[in-house]
Amino acid sequence: MKWGMAYYGVGDGWCLSSGAFATHVKLMFFNGATLLDPMPPVTPVGMGKATRGVELKSLGDLDEAQVAEWMRQITSVPGVGGKRR
Repeated sequence: MKWGMAYYGVGDGWCLSSGAFATHVKLMFFNGATLLDPMPPVTPVGMGKATRGVELKSLGDLDEAQVAEWMRQITSVPGVGGKRR
């Protein structure tokens, strides 16, 4: 855990993070503004302009198919800080 958020990577770089808080769960994709289609709606504070994600207040807010598609897209390229292949 780093700053209360779990970070996940592909290869040598980071591609997404998640964190649970008292009122919501965050799922953030690094470079989501340029790599994901459709672009996730939330631009988090302090995680960079290219990061996008979702904030879920209840299980009913989760679109499992869309999150799975975003995860497939974001893991198909090297993570942030990773080596280009």
